[in-house]
Amino acid sequence: MQNSDYITTEVEKIFSMLDAEELPETHSFLAGIMDDEGFATAEPYDIASTLVECDKPHEFPDVLMEFITDMFETAIEDGNCDAMNDLGAQYYNGSRCFEQSFEKALYYYNMAAENGSRQAQENLGYCYYYGRNMDKPDYEKAFNYFALGAFDGHLISLYKIGDMYLNGYYVKKNEKEAFLIYMRCLDTMTDDAAKIFAGPVYLRLGKMFLNGIGVEQNYKNALICYQKAESFLYDMVADGDTMYKKSLEGTIKGQAQAREKLLAELPDDEWNFD
Repeated sequence: MQNSDYITTEVEKIFSMLDAEELPETHSFLAGIMDDEGFATAEPYDIASTLVECDKPHEFPDVLMEFITDMFETAIEDGNCDAMNDLGAQYYNGSRCFEQSFEKALYYYNMAAENGSRQAQENLGYCYYYGRNMDKPDYEKAFNYFALGAFDGHLISLYKIGDMYLNGYYVKKNEKEAFLIYMRCLDTMTDDAAKIFAGPVYLRLGKMFLNGIGVEQNYKNALICYQKAESFLYDMVADGDTMYKKSLEGTIKGQAQAREKLLAELPDDEWNFD
């Protein structure tokens, strides 16, 4: 395990190159982990997991990315399964100057899952669902991994099971069941969880209300769901989750369609108040 002297040396090097005005959260955090004698006191995983959340969505300089990766790998050597999963997530998303590598993501997700990480099992569900680094999706494995997460209270896993019922992937297609699962997700979500998955769920519900899929057609409910989806998805994209840009564009188009349908339902009579 790399000691405090090594971490201290690296932090000092980064400080000499860091633009405090451009990356104020990063600068503040690194300053805060130094004690009065100038030595780093935080654990490697705490350092890495905090830094990747600082100053989003700004890109990090190479020296900082190398340090973050090094801290993750040091924690992994100590058997930290959260570090295994989180490093896998950086490679999966390919943000903050991390290269996008589904091969590396699968490697670290599998390592974390074998060490009992429910989050890593959920992430493997995504990899199998979309066929990441594979010839084609494996919906059976995806469903099994999502089921593990859903049983343990992971609402993202639950809504992905809803997707599988909606599309008939591995399970028999059941649009009503999908709708109920999405509503269940919203009914049980916390404020923190909403930041991660409420946007995609509201987007799906907007489509279902707009087109009468699994529920009675209702243009007003469709518009409400699309508007809520836009708010959550905008924040996700602004925070660096650029893979949701297309979803955000879909919510805007969906709103336009819902408004057009609502306007068409209004009476044709015109009133003159002059």
